[in-house]
Parts: sequence; structure tokens; C-alpha cells
Amino acid sequence: MTPSTAASTEGRRGGPAASAGRAGVRPGTWAGYGACVWSLLFAALSFYWAAGGLVGAGTIGPAVEGPALAREPAFVAVLWATAVLKLIAALLALALVRQIPRWAPRWLLLLAGWGAAGLLSLYALANLAQHLLIVAGVVEVPAGLGRAALPWHLLLWDPIWLAGGLLFTLAAIRYSRLTSRTAQHKLMN
Repeated sequence: MTPSTAASTEGRRGGPAASAGRAGVRPGTWAGYGACVWSLLFAALSFYWAAGGLVGAGTIGPAVEGPALAREPAFVAVLWATAVLKLIAALLALALVRQIPRWAPRWLLLLAGWGAAGLLSLYALANLAQHLLIVAGVVEVPAGLGRAALPWHLLLWDPIWLAGGLLFTLAAIRYSRLTSRTAQHKLMN
């Protein structure tokens, strides 16, 4: 048997060549895994700030930087809570990819997935619109944002929020399509 014949029959028999294709990431799952990584990185940043870290705090604006520097208990509690919510978002993203937990009804995961996608996207688009209107001179710079933080929002934070909204949207679309086909298949059998 030649090496090329061995490779082609190995794939048909379920050898390493065949299992490599199955073990890889299925088409469309990259968005769910991306949403998970996005959420984990964002959670890590929130945990860092909640624990007293200051790097990057000046990019948000005076309304956030002031309470963070003063270590106001209510603000620190909000940071811890948002960090936990971002961890939950990471688990949701994994659930949309892996279709787990099995006991969770499809409608609940769809509601949570589309809810996360909608909230992140609306938040990102509203912030981007406001910041673009500020740059255009149509709207005054809010005191809580400050002119120094505006470029950070336009060039860093707004794209990051948009990316999260897009990743969760794509993950929800994939989950919706995949589970719809599975449900239709079950009905036919």
C-alpha cells in the first residue's frame, strides 16, 4: 500500500485523518468561542479593577475613574457584580456552542443568547452614536465622560463593545439554526 493510498483509506476507516476533521472547530462555532473569550477578558479586567487595579481606569472617564480611585464601596461592589455577570456571559457563550446544559430548554438559551446580543449591540451602538455626535459638535461632552476619555471610547471601548455584540449575535444565530434543524429532525423521526 502506498503512502497516498494509506492516507485515503485511513480517513475512510476513521483513523487519525478522519478524527482530526471531527476534533476541529465546527464551522460557525468560532463566534461562540470568541464571545466566550471576549467575556472572559472583560471579566478579568473588571476583577482587576474591583481588586484595586488602576491601569486603564483613566480611559473610561471621570464618572468611573473618580469612584474607582476613591474605592467607594458601592462602586467596588458594582465592579464585582459586573465581573460575575461577564463570567456568566462566558458560560452562556459556551452553552450556545456546546449546547449544554442539556436540561436547559432551547427557548431559555435562545432568550439569553439573543438578550445578550441585543443588549451588547444596543449599548455599543448608542455609545458610538453619542461619541460620534460629540466629535461632530452636535452634542456637548458629558462631564462624566470628559474630553480626554473621548478618543479612548471611540478607538477602544466602542469597538470592543461592538465586537461583543457581534460575537453574541453570530453565536445566537448559529445556535438558533443548529437547534432548529435538530428539532425538525426529531419531529420527522
